Amino acid sequence: MLAPTPQPTPRVLIRTAAAPSTKEAAIREAAQLLVAAGCIDPAYEASMLRREGVANTYLGHGVVIPHGMVDDRHLVRESGLAVLQVPGGVAWHDGQDAHLVVAIAAQSDTHITVLRRLTRLIQDEARLAQLRITGNAGDIAAALAEDAAAPGTAGPAADLAHRFEWVVDYPTGLHARPASAWVEAARGSAARIQVRHGAEVADARNLIALLQLGLRAGDAAVISAEGEDAPAALARVKATVTGLSAGEKAAAERAAEAAARASAPVAGWNPADPARAIPGIGASPGIAIGPIHVLGSTEVAVPDEPEPLTSGGDRLHAALEATAAQLRALADDTGRRLGQADAGIFKAQGDLIADTDLITLACQLMVEGHGVAFAWHQAVERMAGQLSALGNPVLAARAADLRDVGRRVLAQIDPALQAGHALPEEPCILVAPDLAPSDTAGLDPARVLGLATAQGGPTSHTAILARTLGIPSVVAAGPGLMALPTGATAILDGTTGRLYVNPSEVDLAAAAAWRECLRATQAAEALERGLPARTRDGHALAVGANVNTPDQVPFALSQGAEGVGLMRTEFLFLERGDTPDEDDQYATYRAMLEALDGRPLIVRALDIGGDKQVPHLALPKEENPFLGVRGARLLLRRPDLMEPQLRALYRAARDCLPADAPSGKDAPLSIMFPMITSVPEVMALRRACDRIRAEIGAPEVPIGIMIEVPAAAIQADALAAHCDFFSIGTNDLTQYALAIDRQNTDLAPEADSLHPAVLRLVRMTCAGAARHGRFVGVCGGIAGDPFGAGLLAGLGVHELSMTPRDLPAVKARLRASTLADLRAQAEEACAQADAAAVRALDRQESRP
Repeated sequence: MLAPTPQPTPRVLIRTAAAPSTKEAAIREAAQLLVAAGCIDPAYEASMLRREGVANTYLGHGVVIPHGMVDDRHLVRESGLAVLQVPGGVAWHDGQDAHLVVAIAAQSDTHITVLRRLTRLIQDEARLAQLRITGNAGDIAAALAEDAAAPGTAGPAADLAHRFEWVVDYPTGLHARPASAWVEAARGSAARIQVRHGAEVADARNLIALLQLGLRAGDAAVISAEGEDAPAALARVKATVTGLSAGEKAAAERAAEAAARASAPVAGWNPADPARAIPGIGASPGIAIGPIHVLGSTEVAVPDEPEPLTSGGDRLHAALEATAAQLRALADDTGRRLGQADAGIFKAQGDLIADTDLITLACQLMVEGHGVAFAWHQAVERMAGQLSALGNPVLAARAADLRDVGRRVLAQIDPALQAGHALPEEPCILVAPDLAPSDTAGLDPARVLGLATAQGGPTSHTAILARTLGIPSVVAAGPGLMALPTGATAILDGTTGRLYVNPSEVDLAAAAAWRECLRATQAAEALERGLPARTRDGHALAVGANVNTPDQVPFALSQGAEGVGLMRTEFLFLERGDTPDEDDQYATYRAMLEALDGRPLIVRALDIGGDKQVPHLALPKEENPFLGVRGARLLLRRPDLMEPQLRALYRAARDCLPADAPSGKDAPLSIMFPMITSVPEVMALRRACDRIRAEIGAPEVPIGIMIEVPAAAIQADALAAHCDFFSIGTNDLTQYALAIDRQNTDLAPEADSLHPAVLRLVRMTCAGAARHGRFVGVCGGIAGDPFGAGLLAGLGVHELSMTPRDLPAVKARLRASTLADLRAQAEEACAQADAAAVRALDRQESRP
């Protein structure tokens, strides 16, 4: 039947229980409704059919949006929608059935509003299913009239049924990290949850919308909910909102203390005239002296190349998935090297590209006829522009993050759409408005002595990567930075966050002397990096590097690594969009063995789960993945993942190990399994290894296990009877022992691997291994801390594996000690009350 409906703008005409036999019949029927209502000229029907011939108007989830050609918009007399509800469905395109045919006749930009509403609606599958069968046209009209309020939307902003008021007590307002926690809490419920500030409203599930509210300290907000389980959902969100307050205040206090330290004389080099400094925030320590090179911004020219909506949508989806996997891999790698407090920003960037409003806007532009790359780029620029316009420096930094991660997606859509910067041949201090992580990652420390940016922050991707590269850096130095003359001499102090332009000869000499003193210490360590890590009383420890790919081996060896103590094979899965087959893996393992040329290689079997999720594996979603099916638990349940990897490893052992290479427990290649909790797991994995080794005809190689959970440490003596070696993952062992999620940025400072409880578990592991004469290594973060490495040696650890850059300092520290002293200090550390007291035991003289 044709039901009368309210007359909004555009007019909405609805026919329920329609049954067109073909797509063409459906379009004609909808067009006739618009003609009868006076919305279109009859000739517009033919225009709608022509449009369908050049573009697929299937929007998704059974919703289609037939409309006319752009050139025929003059045939629209009045904006209107004609909706055919087709409960039985009508075939539309490539096996897709349409159940709601929404024909659009739009003047001006009315269609933008319609598309925004529809793209929101198709994400609510339960409601969409109800609309397909309802006999009440008013239900459909109401759904098409709804528009989730967004910041800046005019009109009344009503709160939902269940609500609470909150005054923002985060000192820096609602920025990306706490907002990400809000989003996560809201997404855990089916209820509708919104946040209102004055007349502006944001969906609590949309990170960008929350940030666009621009909530500052002292602002009043109302958070409300309605729908299924609304009271409980609101209670969870409230607990998250208020529970972050203490951590945000503590972070602000730490930032204030850091700022105070930066404005005061420092315990180290100070210029004769500190008032001449351009202040910023120290992002990467060290001193750089050299000429300034000011770098302008580079814009990417994105061509508009329209394509069918179906293929464009598929390309955008694939690009988003690939980028999300890149970010997860980057977050994992950064967290292991630098800690979770720094890695947390990568999760926030993942939330940025998953934002509903951003994807909706890109889809709208694609439906209008724009190409996928152009549509994505425009959506990112519009959203980033809105964040930048709020005048909040924290949100402006998030706009830079959005642009950068948008560039990552753009490069996945079309690899040709990448912009670079031209640098001078002469080494320089690089000055820029901001620098994208993709640009920073490509910097050569030999050519870029230091880095100063007008924008950004110490937790930005740029700062993280600069620290990793060892480039002294200052961020957030202000727009005046860009007025500096290229070629002017400067001193950059990345420790205090200061840039000194045209310094005096006295200051240049003093800074150079200080820098040389630092370099001398580092150089002395570097000169001896090839020496074994043997204590003064003759106790030798094996020292290896943590690497992911064969091309990282030469640098690790150049830093003094004696082999690879941890190859993380999950990066073979995380950094690509499909599962590597046996031959792909074999090629990688063979290349790794060849690069090491007989040196030891310990390969960790696939460690997926917890914080490392791989989209293309389609693993079940778990409420608490850290306590779920991960590591060895996953491998034993998924032989399709485990067996190709083991076959590839044993093939590499058969084909690459020299004939005179040791076999058995002394073989250069070793395999270890992650997340072990019981003896039966180890026995099942050994049986799989023995079977596959026999099939391949490969030599025996050592089989080891990761000690990552307290259960494994406590039962180390029993586990040692069934494996050849242990490798302690102190990062995971710390999070399980202290019950602190190592991805929780608020608790990250408390997840200290030098906590006495963790050290006692290490001691217990070494004691259990010693009963069976087993080798114990450590591949977690504290292996690369010179003080922590000494404690591990004192506790009975035989091998340490770390980030290559940490090798020289760790080896130097061990060579300067005696085993007797290290053992005494380790016992003293185990007796302390907390991690701070343990760190206070580090009596080594500080570096200059």
